[in-house]
This record gives sequence, C-alpha cells and structure tokens, in this order.
Amino acid sequence: MSDLLLALLQRVTLHVEAIYADVDTIDSRQLAEQLIKAAQLEVEQANPIAKLDYWDQSDVAMITYADTIRKSGVPPLKVLHTFLDQFCRDIINIVHILPFFPFSSDDGFTVTDYLKVNDAHGDWSDISDIARHYHLMSDLVINHCSSQSEWFENFKNDSDPGKDYFFTASPSDDLSKVVRPRTNELLNKVKTTAGEKYVWCTFSHDQVDLDFSNPSVLLEFVKIIRFYLDHGVRVFRFDAIAFLWKVVGTSCLNLDQTHEIVRLLRTLIERIRADAMIITETNIPNRENLSYFGNANETHCVYNFSLPPLLLNTLLTSDCHYLKQWMMSMPPAQHGTAYFNFIASHDGIGLRPAEGLMSDGEIDVMINAVEKFSGKVSWRIGADGEERPYELNIALFDALQGTVEGKDTLGEDRFICAHAIMLALEGIPAFYIHSLLDTSNDYQRLEKTKRHRTINRHRWQLDEVDSVLSDLST
Repeated sequence: MSDLLLALLQRVTLHVEAIYADVDTIDSRQLAEQLIKAAQLEVEQANPIAKLDYWDQSDVAMITYADTIRKSGVPPLKVLHTFLDQFCRDIINIVHILPFFPFSSDDGFTVTDYLKVNDAHGDWSDISDIARHYHLMSDLVINHCSSQSEWFENFKNDSDPGKDYFFTASPSDDLSKVVRPRTNELLNKVKTTAGEKYVWCTFSHDQVDLDFSNPSVLLEFVKIIRFYLDHGVRVFRFDAIAFLWKVVGTSCLNLDQTHEIVRLLRTLIERIRADAMIITETNIPNRENLSYFGNANETHCVYNFSLPPLLLNTLLTSDCHYLKQWMMSMPPAQHGTAYFNFIASHDGIGLRPAEGLMSDGEIDVMINAVEKFSGKVSWRIGADGEERPYELNIALFDALQGTVEGKDTLGEDRFICAHAIMLALEGIPAFYIHSLLDTSNDYQRLEKTKRHRTINRHRWQLDEVDSVLSDLST
C-alpha cells in the first residue's frame, strides 16, 4: 500500500471511529477499507490541495427542474440544454438540475432509484452532455428515499438490500424533542413479513428516512456519489442533511454524527475529484447553518438561507435594520469555503432562518403581506408540539409587487433591487430560473396539485420562452 493510500485509510478510519463510537460491533479499519473500495480509490490518487477555492467572481448558478422548459416530442433535458446554450451561455456557468431521477412524489425529492435518470426527462447521456459545457450541480437526496423504492420493498419483505436500511422507532419512545419541518405524524406504521414496524418519516410518509447507523447505508451512498462523479457531477447538494442521524430522546437535528459524515464524504469526494464541491442544504437558523462549514473541513458552501426572508422583509417594510444587522454580523468565509447566495428557489422562502433575527410579530407582518399577494404559508411542528410557520410559498416577482401597505407600481424596481443586493454580496450568486423569466404565481398548477410549493414551479414551453425573450431583445 502506498504512503498516500495509507494516509487516506488512516484518515477515513478516524472518521468512522467518530461516527460509530457507540457501536461496538463495527471494525473501524475494515469499514474504512470498504468505503475506500466503494469510492474506487484503491489505486493511487493525486493528493488534492487543501482549502483551495475552485470558484471565483465569474461563477453564477441557475436552479431549475429538468422539465421546467418543455418542447413537444423532445426530452426535457435536451430542451434544457438548448435553452442554456441559447439564452444563458454568457450569464451562468453552474447549472443546478433539481432531482432528475425516478421518483414517487415531491417533484423528485422522493427517489425510487438513485442510479437512473427519469425516463420522462432523458437519460445519462443528456446529463453528461450538459456537464461537458456547464458545471453540473446535482442533489444527493441522502436523508430519505421513496416508500416505493426497491430498498423499501425489500424492507417490508425482510430481504436484502434494504431490510435494515430504514430508521424505526416505537410510539412509546420520547420523541418530544424532535425538530421537524412538517406537520404530519413522524412515525408511520408499516406491515412487514417480520411484523409491524414504525418507520421514521421526517417529511412525508412517502419519504422514509434511512438509517445511517447501519454502515451498509453509508456504503451505498458512497457508491452513488462515485457514480454521479463519473457522470459529470461537479457540485453536490446534500439535501436535508441536517436530519440525517437520529438518536431517540434528542432533537435529531445537527447531531455530531451528521457533521462527521459530511467530513467523511468530503474526504472521499475530494480524493476522487479535487475540484468537486459540496453544498449543504440546511434550512435552519443562521448559526446552525454556519456550523456546516466546520473548520473549513465540512461543506465548501452553505446556502445563505437568512438572506431571502430578511431581504423580503426589507423591501416589504422599507426598513433595512434586520438585513443590515445580519449582513454586518456575518463572518467572511474562510479560505476554501464560500456562501451560496439566493433569494428564490424551487422551495418557498424559509422562515426558520429568520428565527432569532426577527421577532414572531415581525414575521407575522411579513406573512400577512405575502398572503395579500395570494401567497401561501407552509407549517411545521415545533419542539413544543405547536404549529409554526415554516415557509412562504409565492413567486418572488409576485411577493415584491407591493409593500405591507398593499400593491403599488414599483414591483419591477423592487425585483431588480433584490437581485442587485444578492449580486453585491460575498459569495456565489444563484438565480432560480423563474426569477430569470419573471414568472408569476402558477395558480392553475397549485389548484391541480393542492401543494403550496407548486405555486412557484411553473412549466414553460420553449417556443413561448423564445417568443417572450425575443420580443424583449427587439
């Protein structure tokens, strides 16, 4: 074994020992060897330069679903590539394609097969084509998978792989401290050949949480990561990572083991591809969010989740106090890390990141204003068991059509001002495709799905986009 590979083995072993410190049955060195093999790192790799910035002031990202732009008879991923080349080549160089895998619900975030591209979108050759021309950002939906996946079917049938992949608990357990972003029951009773079990569902009963205390689950995801890297993924978005590790009797949020798994995956990813990046999706209060930088040894980037609600509050109330106070308190990112700045996305405008920065009353004022503009509110269950507002669901263009006093004629000015502020901040700016297209609330889709988030997930026809943008350029 080379000195380089031996050093990697020692480092991975330390990660494993920290993650599974409470599990006596695990041989840490043996598991480290298995993880290195799963990452296909048995052969000698070039040692990456530690804490090197693989981004600069020229980087701009766009967030989109694979099928946001459509054209009859053409796979959506090919249509997306056409749209990028025709309208975005001189604007953006990072493309975040939201989950493009087979799924059962939540517009892709309930994955049934991690190694396939959704047939309705295209195939891996389409993904690789985009990756050859743009830095490809992909979700790693790591906290949960679909209840219709092969893994979960095997769980119900007590067969491999999957029979022990999912986290279970008892209704008699003390779950009072668990912090969640939803209001449905946390545990879902499931019939299996081994008897009734209660599976843990942080988000929905179709999104069943995986059990990373079983190292086989960790090994599966290391293999998935390697597969994505081999198909051109350069940037990973670790979806819902803060909820990954569960310990009954705790909040099950931001636990030490979760942070150590992020450190472990970074160790492996940067050995496979030195310029690969990790972004943690942690829609939580600001201080907790920043903790995922670690000592510049966890995520490369964190979403600046506090920016959207504080900026919206500023433009709705004409009072920049909270936005200014937050901006002045934010530490400069360490070398090798960066902020990922956004003000709109496929999800709503999160309110948890405003906790501790704005009072409940001030948040309520913002909620009332958004509801006047036909926006919606999604709720969560707090640690006290009470319902609390979780996010605002509205197209950003519509959210800025007025102030707390009502609608006015300055909506476009506010919209441009909001993006100018985002672009002025330290970090990598990310535009949601519907902000680039000034898309308004999609009430028709909302009525069809009955899910608040779809109000901001309109689907365009390419010919329609082409016509609108061509008119603007003449």
